[in-house]
This record gives sequence, C-alpha cells and structure tokens, in this order.
Amino acid sequence: MSVFGQVKVKDGKYKIKGDFHHITPNVPIRNEDEGWRLMGVTNPRDMTYIHMYGGEAVFFENLGRARLHGSRCDNPDCETKGSVYLPFRIHCPDCLSRNTVVDLTDVARKTATIHTFMVCERSGAFNTLDTPIKFINIEFEGVVTILMSYLCIGEPKIGMRVTPIFRTVNPTYTILDLSWVPEGTDEKDLPQGFTFA
Repeated sequence: MSVFGQVKVKDGKYKIKGDFHHITPNVPIRNEDEGWRLMGVTNPRDMTYIHMYGGEAVFFENLGRARLHGSRCDNPDCETKGSVYLPFRIHCPDCLSRNTVVDLTDVARKTATIHTFMVCERSGAFNTLDTPIKFINIEFEGVVTILMSYLCIGEPKIGMRVTPIFRTVNPTYTILDLSWVPEGTDEKDLPQGFTFA
C-alpha cells in the first residue's frame, strides 16, 4: 500500500516522500435509455498538491493559536507608511518593501464590522462549509483593506459587529480556521473545535 504524499523541510531543502498521484480505474458511463450503450468513462484521479505559504505561514499557523495577524508597511520612504493590511500581505503594494507582521486579534475583537455580505445557497466542488454559506466582508478600525470570511452563526447585516473565532482543535492551517460570530455570542454556541481569542 502506498503512502500519501508528505513533505517536510530539513537543512533548507524540501524532502518529499510517498505518492502524490493515485490512479483509480475508469468507470463506464452508459445510457440506460438506449440499452446501456457506452457513452464515455469517468476518469477519476486523486492528486496531492504541495502548496507553500512562504511569508504567509505566520498568518495561517497563528490562526490555530487563536491569533489574527496582519501586516504593516514601516518603510519611512513609502507614501503609505503605516498602512495596515488584512488579509495579510507580505509586501507593501505601494513601495514593495517587506511588511512588518502585526497582531490584530484585539483590533478585530473590538472593531470588526460587516461591510457587506452575500449568502450562497450552493457551493463549488470541494467545499467543506455548510450551506447556505454566509460570506462576509469585514472592516476594522485602522486597517486599510477589507477581509472576506464567513459568518458561522446568525444572520449577517451590514454594520453588524462581529467577533473572530478560531479552530484551535485540529486546525487545518487554512483560512477555514477563522470564522466570525455576532458580537455577544456565547462560547457554548460555537462550532465544535472553535474558540474565542
């Protein structure tokens, strides 16, 4: 039996082990209205992708620690020096200097507001969120960008104050480790594995 692909870094080099592509036998597609005439085949494949976070790793790792990080341009020669970004940006979009990592957990808890929202009744392939998905765009005091995420409890309203919650039990190290609830939500009502900061 083959081992699914695994990657680790040692001595500054990626060490890859296992199988990253698993072929499954084709299955015929038949037309039952025409005597089960062959129409085609499915072509299932299971692929393991390597997705590197690079400078964004600090953002994804800290979600599992109930911390929300953004970044700030501290270049004294930049016209937009002091601009704070969330979602996390490695480099300033104006001067291209490397940004400074900043902890925005308290800012988010105290000032996060729904800027706008949309509710999706259907989702795309590989979605793991329950439908309907309540996507929300969130603005924060002192932050020049707007973060897109999802509200997992309640009904969104423009201007609604929301609080971040974090998947700290078995984090996925993806953006799905961050969600939002209306301000005042009781901890006992949070989805399993999630907690407040």
